[in-house]
Amino acid sequence: MLTKMAQDARSASRVLALLSEEQKNNILTEIADQLTENISSLVDVNQEDVEEARKAEMPEHMVDRLILTEDRLKSIIADLIHVTELSDPVGEEFDEYSPPNGLLVHKVRVPLGVIAVIYESRPNVTLDVAGLALKTGNAVILRGGSETIRTNKSLVRIIQAALRKNQLPPGAVQFIDSPDRKYIAELLKMHQWVDMLIPRGGAGLHKYCRENSTIPVITGGIGICHLFVDQSVDFEAAVEVVHNAKVQRPTVCNALDTLLVHEMASNEFLPLVAKRLLDAGVSLRVDKRAWKILDPQNSEGIQIAGPDDFDKEWLSLVLGIKIVGDLQEAIQHITEHGTQHSDGILTKNKDHARKFVTVVDSAAVYVNASTRFTDGSQLGLGAEVAISTQRLHARGPMALKELTTYKWVIQGENHIRE
Repeated sequence: MLTKMAQDARSASRVLALLSEEQKNNILTEIADQLTENISSLVDVNQEDVEEARKAEMPEHMVDRLILTEDRLKSIIADLIHVTELSDPVGEEFDEYSPPNGLLVHKVRVPLGVIAVIYESRPNVTLDVAGLALKTGNAVILRGGSETIRTNKSLVRIIQAALRKNQLPPGAVQFIDSPDRKYIAELLKMHQWVDMLIPRGGAGLHKYCRENSTIPVITGGIGICHLFVDQSVDFEAAVEVVHNAKVQRPTVCNALDTLLVHEMASNEFLPLVAKRLLDAGVSLRVDKRAWKILDPQNSEGIQIAGPDDFDKEWLSLVLGIKIVGDLQEAIQHITEHGTQHSDGILTKNKDHARKFVTVVDSAAVYVNASTRFTDGSQLGLGAEVAISTQRLHARGPMALKELTTYKWVIQGENHIRE
């Protein structure tokens, strides 16, 4: 089964690579139109997945990730339409020059070819990946989790119907509709047909793919995200940034996990931010210095941090808080406990901001902003296939340009090498 899917994807990728930008936009518009017509039925199908997940006692933060409400679907559709408005990077010529031998040289952007994505819970990934892949002329093989298989099958049926309506092969977007894990192992060995593998899930999935794949793997999406509150900061504004980073949607990878506070700001800032967060239902895991300042005997929402609490991606309304002596200690903590996803500083000190941005080695580094903006849509990219936390071949939100590679084009006039 999987070999046929991979072969069909390779064949479809050759067709997609020849499409014009207008043709690709027409496909995405048709998908958006059909999604809009089927919002009600998609919500109903998704509810079946949600009910099954709750019966299986799936953690609530995972349930939240698989829910498709009408508003969430409309937002995804809007992102899909936005992708049609973005410039197609395929065919872009750049780095033109002529060496001393007289050749004319340039690079041109081309699709990667066939991309496989393994992911859990989030059916929006199905549409984000399909939309970006089709816009860049790539075919995709999707393998979502068993907890959302009904929703994903319905979404892919809609996508393939739109492809057929545009006289394009349905092999351009395919879904492995069996929850059997043997297909993951088989997929990882299909380097003959698949050009890139992107796992989106927990650390175990990433480790398994890195160790077993013969296909180039891009990992990311696991975020232990930090904000450092410097001593020179607008306390009221900083409280709201921290609140947003933690509370706006706590179940995603760019939500705040650890708050670091400069000791010179801690006495004034900690009570303010703790009250705001506790009122929002956040549980705090604090170090001993913060514990003394907060005097939490009357609050059940504050506990002394355990030995592993600063190494956790909470994905829930829990936040670690630690007091640090200075900027250097904050950077050192992030280096030791972070995952190179999204980390930021809240400060009025330009030199501190510059040093933080220079030294902190994360895919996204923030100055005076919530970490929740590490998102393709929020950064004007339409959506993203993944948030890469590695250096090759892409880093941060992977959108249109990151789904391309390039070839060299060398033009001569019957040149021969001497």
